[in-house]
Amino acid sequence: MTIPLFIGGIGGPELIVVFLLVILLFGADKLPKLARASGEAMGEFQKGREEIEQELEESRNKAMGTDKEVESEVETDDLETETETDSDASPA
Repeated sequence: MTIPLFIGGIGGPELIVVFLLVILLFGADKLPKLARASGEAMGEFQKGREEIEQELEESRNKAMGTDKEVESEVETDDLETETETDSDASPA
């Protein structure tokens, strides 16, 4: 049988105790550096996750035989060609 550390979850008083322990361990001077480093690490993790998701999406598209990026580029090129043709044909 497992005994939970905090019965009922972590609430306000528990968070205050944890915060005080962090201050005692690291010191008040190093807390901003610690917070900045953890924020940068989370940002890098998120960028890596987004890159992996993008690569997975591209491989899925290639496996299905359709590449949405290529299709959208072709459509954009077609629209630009039509716009140029319309502007060339109109009298000035």
